[in-house]
Amino acid sequence: MRPWRHHYGRMNKLEQLTFSNSFARRLDEHYFARLDPTPLAGSHLVAFNPQAAELIELDPDEAQRPEFLCWFGGEALHPEAEPVAMLYAGHQFGHYVPQLGDGRAILLGEVRNSRGERWELQLKGAGITPFSRRGDGRAVLRSTVREYLCSEAMHALGIPTTRALCMSGSEEEVYRERIEKGAMLLRMAPSHLRFGSFELFYYRNQFERLKPLADYLIEHHYPELLEQEERYLALFREVTRRTAELISQWQQVGFAHGVMNTDNMSILGLTLDYGPFGFLDDYDPGFICNHSDHGGRYAFDAQPQIGLWNLSCLGQALLPLFDGEPEEAAEKANAVLSEYKPALDRHYAEGMRAKLGLQQVAENDVMLLRDLLKLMQQSAVDYTRFFRALGGFDESPNATNDQLRDHFIDREAFDSWASRYAIRLGQEGVSAEERKAAMNRHNPKYILRNYLAQQAIDRAEAGDYSEIGKLHTILQRPFDEQPEHEAYAEPPPDWGKTLEISCSS
Repeated sequence: MRPWRHHYGRMNKLEQLTFSNSFARRLDEHYFARLDPTPLAGSHLVAFNPQAAELIELDPDEAQRPEFLCWFGGEALHPEAEPVAMLYAGHQFGHYVPQLGDGRAILLGEVRNSRGERWELQLKGAGITPFSRRGDGRAVLRSTVREYLCSEAMHALGIPTTRALCMSGSEEEVYRERIEKGAMLLRMAPSHLRFGSFELFYYRNQFERLKPLADYLIEHHYPELLEQEERYLALFREVTRRTAELISQWQQVGFAHGVMNTDNMSILGLTLDYGPFGFLDDYDPGFICNHSDHGGRYAFDAQPQIGLWNLSCLGQALLPLFDGEPEEAAEKANAVLSEYKPALDRHYAEGMRAKLGLQQVAENDVMLLRDLLKLMQQSAVDYTRFFRALGGFDESPNATNDQLRDHFIDREAFDSWASRYAIRLGQEGVSAEERKAAMNRHNPKYILRNYLAQQAIDRAEAGDYSEIGKLHTILQRPFDEQPEHEAYAEPPPDWGKTLEISCSS
């Protein structure tokens, strides 16, 4: 593949990005395979995200140049690019798969901005790799739209995630459940390493390959651990903490990942690999967003426990790096794992108190929340809409709060809960206006409901990409009132509650 050069022979602004690939240069080909992306036939730009472009200090005007699509659509390479497909393994639905790897994604390299931050640029849907496992190496427009929108929506919600710079589409046919249009996503993250990146070498008994990978990770992404006496144990502890906080944040906003395999778990604690995800509509703790998850392994309420299970797999893979004999190393790993649930519970409690408008800690707060969620489940109350409306709760004596109680079938049960809630709010000493403003900063009005994504997909497949841009704009301000977009905060129509989302989504 040729490097791009401006047709006048001068270096263009894209080439002036500070570009390298520390992963490919620091490690060897036991960790990846070198290959170029395969461009889609007749590709065109579908969407561009200027907020992500700011992270690599790329002028948004560059997206209008033909060179942009050549480079970020796989047709040409930056002169300093060293494209690779990353190798990893993983536990999929609880079963170990000894070799996975990037089957349709190619890491082009990384850009370092003026603040010294590194952003890996990865093309998803870039063609067959040695790890494609009989796949076609492609992504479809449907899945690409979903990841583009959701990764940016999650960022706006304050949840750690990969980012999306742009996506391109084409008329090239790709077969999933049906013939669909091919597409590519340019995904960004400080690193795309996963739990499964370490599992691969542990289960191959190639323990000597764990240390270079861990050293690379610490040097580039956890430099504060370099001076730690037991740096690898400290790394495991930090990944455990980040994972606990991430999953707590998922639970707070009602997000279900859908495929929490260890190969989809970021070593940096980012939300990674958006497939059959879903946000709660009606509150159902057993919500399963992936129609392939017949046993509910990755149901919404199972995510905290699965996070711990996945961390135990990572801890097992890192055991050869921990100081001491095997039994001592295992004890150290288990001690770190014991910190996970308290960290998750603490972070979740803090977040849910904020959603309830509570700043202080009181003994009965856990029961107050638990009883509310039980009532919401019994009445199939819309999770996002109710918590947003709760900011308008009237705690004054004899207040009826009719707009809130109308969410519930058993209104008397809600009245009983509301009386307790009013007493609790009275202990805070905060005005109703201050409380509502604070609650609105924690309770989003706009989320990427599946039906909204599907509407954007339907239009995109017909050649109209305007709804993607509109949704992206709305979801960048999830906590703001946007009167002109009020319809996007409405509950889903009946058909929108029954959408089946698959792993190819």
